[in-house]
Amino acid sequence: MKRIYSIAILFSISILTFSCKKFLDLKPISTPITNDFFKTANEANSAVAGCYSLLRNALNNKTVTFYAYGDIPSDEYSAFGGVEDMTDVGNVNWSLPVPATADYRTMINLRRWDNFYRVVDNANLCIQNIPTIDFSTDNSGNDPVVTKNNLLGEAYFMRAFTYFYMSRVWGDVPLVIKSVNAGDAVSTARAPQATVLAQCISDLKTAIPLMQYGYVNSNNRAIRANRGSAFALLAHIYAWQQDYQKCAEAADSVITKGNYQLVDRGSVGYLSIFKGQSTEGIFEISQNAANEGSTSGIPFFTTKAPYNTLINGNSVFTINSDHLDNLFADTADLRLQHAFAFRGTTDPICIKYSNFQYTQQNTNQIAVAYNNLIVFRLSDIILLRAEALAATGQATVAIGLLNQIRTAAGIEPYTLSDGELFEAIIDERGRELFLEGHRFYDLVRLARQRSIVQFGDAKMSLSEFTRGKYYWPIDPILITLDNSLKQTPYWSSKL
Repeated sequence: MKRIYSIAILFSISILTFSCKKFLDLKPISTPITNDFFKTANEANSAVAGCYSLLRNALNNKTVTFYAYGDIPSDEYSAFGGVEDMTDVGNVNWSLPVPATADYRTMINLRRWDNFYRVVDNANLCIQNIPTIDFSTDNSGNDPVVTKNNLLGEAYFMRAFTYFYMSRVWGDVPLVIKSVNAGDAVSTARAPQATVLAQCISDLKTAIPLMQYGYVNSNNRAIRANRGSAFALLAHIYAWQQDYQKCAEAADSVITKGNYQLVDRGSVGYLSIFKGQSTEGIFEISQNAANEGSTSGIPFFTTKAPYNTLINGNSVFTINSDHLDNLFADTADLRLQHAFAFRGTTDPICIKYSNFQYTQQNTNQIAVAYNNLIVFRLSDIILLRAEALAATGQATVAIGLLNQIRTAAGIEPYTLSDGELFEAIIDERGRELFLEGHRFYDLVRLARQRSIVQFGDAKMSLSEFTRGKYYWPIDPILITLDNSLKQTPYWSSKL
């Protein structure tokens, strides 16, 4: 694994250990994809489906990656029950020394980007080869032009999403937009974040005209990207760049044209969001099918009996109860009532991911959680547009959007000043999107826009934030393998 290309090429696999029955019952492919693989429409569909499978592997690496980047270093949780390296992840002690030989350790895996480049390489192969395929022989009954365009658009979306995700984690990352044979690989230095994000925007502008708002196959709702997913991603990229005028425009396209609807915040309705494919789901990672599910990770770390009958005593991860009480000062909030349990105790829990089923394995009972990984949903985009409008001085419309979410949650409309609006919207996102992979990045945008640092006690000062502490270091193993790579600036003297 000397070079960034070889890291991607050698491990680029269409569909790994998770099969995706919703993707037209595709047969798993267990060998590396090459340019020669792409001959038919069916093979193109298999390859694009492989991008989603590879992304799922990346976001579930060490069972917690998505949440370790987006939630654990924030103010949501205060203790992590001895789970390997997680206290240091939560305390932003990301330079924790770990021997290179211990490459199984969570901290090393979180400091490496290998799994994400497998997605990138698979997407690159799709982008390079799908245009050459003759779809006229496709016997699915769908319009061959629409099918081809959608698949190509999905590939561009997946490359854009993966690069944006990596850029939020590490800042500057190597930019590879063409797949090459492993023998032709060259060392690739980290490209400036601005360059990477410009490529993401270019990819999405290519993807959007190719895609539709709906789904040819309704079974693929939210778990395969469409035009709404692409505009949602575009809105998040613009928000990260603090280009809030364009963020508002992209978010408006999702809200007004995507045909998404807020789910009722009653107990059954609200929790259905996290099972997956609800009416407000925009982009999700499929994990709720009978042949999917998980037996470890966030569902098990954040719940206990009776929601998971196999976990007695306290939950493994401990919610920061002071933060929870401050966040949900209005106890009438339907989200507090239906997404949390044991409120008022020293061990409240979040039950968003408590969709467990039990099975017998030899003499042991096993709990399996069937919840999609929710990446974008409608309330996220409504509040993101409100944030953008607040940042650009359009308080009246921003407050209207904010109150749309507050009314759905059963709480009173916003009454504070326009000057407090931006922070209030970030707080509302904290209530609405608790433990959904957004909180850390929401707090980054708050610190950038208002110089307000709220990550939690002793995790990060304003001075440390300004010097870029919120970007992860890359593991020294990567630099040893490729000396063209330089350490993330804040961490360069610490690792």
